[in-house]
Amino acid sequence: MSHPANQVKAAFAISKYSLLATLRSPTSIVFSLLFPVIFIVVFGSINVGKVPDQELAIDRRCDTNNLVFKAIRKVPGIIFSKGLSQAGQEDALKKGRIAAVINITADNGPNQPPHYAINLRASASTGGSIDLLTTEISEAIHHIDQKIFPGNATVAMVSVTQVAGRVYRNIDFILPGQLGFSLLMAGVYGSSFLLFSLRKNLVLKRLRATPVKRRSIISGEMLSRLFFHIAGFVVMVALGYFVFNFTLINGIETFFEMLVFSLFGLFIFMGIGFIISGVVQNENSIAPIANTIVLPQILLCGLFFPIQNYPHWMEQFCSVLPLTLFVDGLRKIAFEGTHVWELPLTIGGLVLWNLVICPLSVRSFKWE
Repeated sequence: MSHPANQVKAAFAISKYSLLATLRSPTSIVFSLLFPVIFIVVFGSINVGKVPDQELAIDRRCDTNNLVFKAIRKVPGIIFSKGLSQAGQEDALKKGRIAAVINITADNGPNQPPHYAINLRASASTGGSIDLLTTEISEAIHHIDQKIFPGNATVAMVSVTQVAGRVYRNIDFILPGQLGFSLLMAGVYGSSFLLFSLRKNLVLKRLRATPVKRRSIISGEMLSRLFFHIAGFVVMVALGYFVFNFTLINGIETFFEMLVFSLFGLFIFMGIGFIISGVVQNENSIAPIANTIVLPQILLCGLFFPIQNYPHWMEQFCSVLPLTLFVDGLRKIAFEGTHVWELPLTIGGLVLWNLVICPLSVRSFKWE
């Protein structure tokens, strides 16, 4: 009968060599750490609040000497293309290279204040940019009206009152998603390939002849993934916090709460990897099965854009997936300051997934 202390020692020994194998695997480093870091840098550098520039071409009949045209030229988000012939304007318009062709003509009669007609010729290729362009030009005209006709009555006035609040940056949405991405890739792909390799090379068969129990092997593998995840977690959160001002609302306390919360996701995704390694018969089958599980979650679970953009029925389906629960919980902890114990539905959902996956992972474990 093996001593409990020996089982613990065996679990730590397995975790040590499993971690070394993971660190020496380029695939594990690239997919679990390098890719998420690249995504954090790219998406964290995007200025979401910046209004995209709208490029306009000037119709050859356009009056460019009036106050309306001069006001439009001062709008920060509008730029004018130069050197396009009439045929070139039409071609650029059809291909969506410019937002519109502008033509301003005076249409006021004698003894009347100046009045101009603005025509924007657009095409379907410009998508929704014409709506933004129309809003910007209307705002410029409104400013002119206020200066020339300050006494005109209006049916309503709009005012904005700013209240104190946190600035929600793009990185506050992206970084928790990339932490989930890293955990998903390390758990599913890393565990499935490593365990299958150990079984294929008869390492597990040799371990079976020792007093080491199945749960010690699984615990050792989980510990190695935990150490690897902590290292990647620290790197990604530090990058987001110090470079892109990622919000850790309660500082170091929030950091440790996020780390503790990530354990729920770690057990789920590792369990999926264990199940895959136990059911496949050859190494070539691992990637297709893992991709079938991983890719839909990457697309559906709000890693890169909110699931609220989906139709209602799809949003309801996505909201119960483990990666959605995990990423949504991280965002609430980091930005809203919600404590782990204040997320009963999220924790309950992750616990249910663990109750389903963990027993299946143990039952699917094979020595050879």
